[in-house]
Amino acid sequence: MTRMKTQLGLSFCALALLAACSKPEATPEPIRAVRVMTVGMDTFQAGHEYSAEVRPRIESRLGFRVAGKITRRQAEVGQRVVPGQVLAQLDPKDYKLADSAARAQVAAAQTNRDLAAADFKRYKELKDQNFISGAELERRDSVLKAAQAQLEQAQAQQSAQGNQAGYANLVADVAGVITAVEAEPGQVVAAGTPVVRIAQDGARDVVFSVPEDKVAAIKPGAAVDVKQWSNPTRLMGHVREVAASADVQTRTFLVKVTLDAASGGTPVPAIGSTVYAIPQADGLKGQAVIKLPTSALKQDGQTAAVWVLDKATMTVRSQPIQMATADGNQAVIASGLKPGDVVVSAGVHVLSPGQKVTVYVEKTASNKAVNPVDTAQAAAQKVAK
Repeated sequence: MTRMKTQLGLSFCALALLAACSKPEATPEPIRAVRVMTVGMDTFQAGHEYSAEVRPRIESRLGFRVAGKITRRQAEVGQRVVPGQVLAQLDPKDYKLADSAARAQVAAAQTNRDLAAADFKRYKELKDQNFISGAELERRDSVLKAAQAQLEQAQAQQSAQGNQAGYANLVADVAGVITAVEAEPGQVVAAGTPVVRIAQDGARDVVFSVPEDKVAAIKPGAAVDVKQWSNPTRLMGHVREVAASADVQTRTFLVKVTLDAASGGTPVPAIGSTVYAIPQADGLKGQAVIKLPTSALKQDGQTAAVWVLDKATMTVRSQPIQMATADGNQAVIASGLKPGDVVVSAGVHVLSPGQKVTVYVEKTASNKAVNPVDTAQAAAQKVAK
């Protein structure tokens, strides 16, 4: 009896060990709810859209024409200025002293010239009376001419020193807006060092950069649509200039677009505003293309792909695609899809090949009491039709 109990105990232990070593039953993969859309043909609208900035046609960096220490700066960023308005000032003491010294030299040269002129007049009278020789009169004439030249030289130096003193005031030469201040009071600057930057009133440009593979399609004179952030009305412009060489850092080409004067009365954006530039020379504009939202795209290795829904089995498969370009916030598909395909437009990051899915349906007041499973199945049947 004891032996039988022992055998039964061993049997139970073996069964327990076998149960512990057996693999647990696999949990079925959950059915995901996804948004879908049917692929169709659409019209290419935007073309290539570039982020651009509104800049003045002419922007000058103004600096003093002489060196010195800045004592005052009246200009401020954003301030409107007119021709003749003082923007900054240097310490003028040294230039005023030099001007005074030049005036003294003019006075001395004036005195010498007057003395030489009096001597020449007296000697001319003596020559008329044959009291002196002609050579002596010629020497006095030479002294007078030298004194006259010294006077003119002193006057020129005094005029230059006067200009130097005047250059201690930095004056606006055009009407415009101060866009930057590059020096402060107390700073010692050399001649020509930029102190303020002024954007001249007048024409403005829309400036943007294009990559190397797109610059060939943009020619001077080509029409460009300019779209603002705050105003839905578009402005019209034309390409004024395309850079001859690429930027050394970004390897892109700078394009300048001049805004047309007649833009339907729409005010020109302020300097520094960010706008969108849409060249109309794009070959795809107006053509029928397949477009998808960016939420439908995923990365499959080195290529882009989408999830295509099999309406019969309600499973998804990965479909590689090739993108041509972008149209606003949508991707233009060059190949890989055809009209009528049903692709997943949201929820692509939680799917796997062959996974079963249901179509997500928005809940509204009219279907709150409906079984969500029945609703999803009905929606799937609707898509399948």
